[in-house]
Amino acid sequence: MKYLFTVTLVTVISLSTYAQKLNKQLFSDLESKKQSYEEASMKIWYLAEVGYQEEKSSKVLQELLKNEGFKIEAGVSEIPTAFVATYGSGEPVIGIMGEYDALPGISQKAVSYKEPLTEGGAGHACGHHLFGVASAAAAIAAKNWLAQNGGSGTIKFYGTPAEEGGSGKVYMARAGLFDDCDAVLHWHPGDGNGASPSTTLANKTGKFRFYGVSAHASGAPERGRSALDAVEAMNFMVNMMREHTTEDTRIHYVITSGGKAPNVVPDFAEVYYYVRHPDPQEVKSLWQRLENAANGAALGTDTEVEIEVTGGVYNVLPNETLQRIVHENLTEVGGFDYTADEAQFAEEISKSLGKSAKPLNTTNEVASYQYYVVKASTDVGDVSWTVPTAGMRAATWVPGTAAHSWQAVAAGGTSIGQKGMMVAAKTLALTIAELIDKPAVLAKVQEEFEASRGSDFVYEALVGDRGPALDYRK
Repeated sequence: MKYLFTVTLVTVISLSTYAQKLNKQLFSDLESKKQSYEEASMKIWYLAEVGYQEEKSSKVLQELLKNEGFKIEAGVSEIPTAFVATYGSGEPVIGIMGEYDALPGISQKAVSYKEPLTEGGAGHACGHHLFGVASAAAAIAAKNWLAQNGGSGTIKFYGTPAEEGGSGKVYMARAGLFDDCDAVLHWHPGDGNGASPSTTLANKTGKFRFYGVSAHASGAPERGRSALDAVEAMNFMVNMMREHTTEDTRIHYVITSGGKAPNVVPDFAEVYYYVRHPDPQEVKSLWQRLENAANGAALGTDTEVEIEVTGGVYNVLPNETLQRIVHENLTEVGGFDYTADEAQFAEEISKSLGKSAKPLNTTNEVASYQYYVVKASTDVGDVSWTVPTAGMRAATWVPGTAAHSWQAVAAGGTSIGQKGMMVAAKTLALTIAELIDKPAVLAKVQEEFEASRGSDFVYEALVGDRGPALDYRK
């Protein structure tokens, strides 16, 4: 990685002046459509549709892009809510990804105290309503710049559903939808602004369903075979297994079904597992050990087990040549300041964050450029192993806010979230335009990409050959 830091420094210096020339046209386009982008993001915020069920949210983005002259191909990769929107022709081909799925059970109003919008409903606790719209806005602004200035180039917007555990991008990558791109961009909501190179944890997820025999738990226990016993036996073995895994390993589970009444031996039980590690190959090995535990639990309890892999993602492969360009453009755009009302809202939210609260003025700062590891997983990882990929984060939440929290949902439904969305849109629009107009940079991007993943690398999805798990949230 030190070598890569050295060879890309000159590129950033040469791009800075050019980025300034693009500002006026791109930013003017984005600001002129700001209200429509805000309205689109709030539509998706209120819809709060979970993975693979984002029919209306997907349509919001499709219509936004279609009305701007993009050609829409819907239902790609056997996923009804996935789509590709294309404008232009020829090379280079620059892609940008947009997410729009919500998380279950974390509904929240846009207020500074905990209060669900819909009791038990879903909410955009990861800010994907902002993610999808900002990426679409960037694609539109770059498209208008390309149309006005002429020249060759193709812009592709990828509507990528079910990032939260459904691995939507994996099926799109496996189908080769990104293969003709020279580079792909993305971003993510957060509690600050930054565009440093980073990686994540590879992840594999699945459900272990045990089938037993029901009986009266007191009157005829000898006739029963408890599926819940099998789940508990599996969990016990996996928890003992933790002692014999590397420190980077992460294993989490929830029992999604364990029976209906104590006096009835459960004939069905289900446990839902996540396994994470920095190395995709280690994830494969760990998952096999989980399957061994499941089969052992079934044997020991005289039950049967059915295993469904619901998702699996690679770690993110950073591309520093591309990432430095995004960082330079984010630095050019900068952050934003709070209005008095926003500051009051942020102060109130901050009180609920406890020790994790940070100074509120960090929304107008851009984090220094440094490599880091995110202890989470994303299906962006699979894309990054098939095409050079880079991203950024923008301050859409109050500093100190954790993803997947009610505080994230709340701020994402306010002007604070909207301001961060526009920071991302401007940064990514600049980057798309530069990459189209600077093919020499893309040659260096590709050179690093090939060196990073190795000449003998062959992409094999962790989900195997199964189709998209369209009902994993049902």
